[in-house]
Amino acid sequence: MSTNNRILIKLLVLFACLYIPKTDAQTISNNTLMGGTMIKETYYSTTTKANRNCYVYLPENYNPSKKYSIVYVLHGIGGTEDEWIINGSPKEIMDQLYKNKLVKPMILVFPNGRAMNPDTVPRDVYGAEAQAAFARFEFDVLNDLMPFIEKRYSVYGDRAHRAICGLSMGGGQALNFGLAHPDLFEYVGAFSPAPNTDVTKFKVENNKTSPLIYVLCGESDNLLFVSQNVNNYLTSKGIPHTYKTMPGNHEWSVWKEGLRSFVQMIFR
Repeated sequence: MSTNNRILIKLLVLFACLYIPKTDAQTISNNTLMGGTMIKETYYSTTTKANRNCYVYLPENYNPSKKYSIVYVLHGIGGTEDEWIINGSPKEIMDQLYKNKLVKPMILVFPNGRAMNPDTVPRDVYGAEAQAAFARFEFDVLNDLMPFIEKRYSVYGDRAHRAICGLSMGGGQALNFGLAHPDLFEYVGAFSPAPNTDVTKFKVENNKTSPLIYVLCGESDNLLFVSQNVNNYLTSKGIPHTYKTMPGNHEWSVWKEGLRSFVQMIFR
């Protein structure tokens, strides 16, 4: 065998070694080290007298010896705690923002915003039973979910480090709950809020204790009028807030951008 052939073979062997596909174990190990973690939790609700589920996003390198801020992220009228996870790519959004150092350390919670027993999607998601369950979730999130999260995870548990946001029906909930309890939430975000939004529930004033309020809606959204009404109401009361529109309908491209933008504004 010539010297040139020996050199060529050695180079081919070296090339092969460098590009051997990783085993599943190696891939899993590396993925574990990359990005945050999404965990499914179960908590008991005194509001519904039943166990309920939620997802919790922990940032990369979550350390129980440190304290974290917390964001409650709510879904739309036909969804459950799974909706954001399946359609909204929250882990990918947060991982990328952390990678680029665009957000502060925070934990995200994705609950089922329809507080009812049995805890299922009703046949008529627009009916009176479902609407009552969405309103009832105010008591679940305040009296059951928040205490559970604050006991189980290392979070600050005060107003300055607590936020709530949501899409569509969940956007209306976020406004209703967050602005009805400005003593509990420092940050409130609504992405294409639905007609369940009720400005009569808002208990905010034009002062330094008003939460940071962010509203985003698609310019082609049939529910754009709700966001416009919220903007007009807050403006008429002199309440500081951010109101934006973007190209899009009542759809995930808007809601993903809503989450991406909101989490970059908070806990600064």
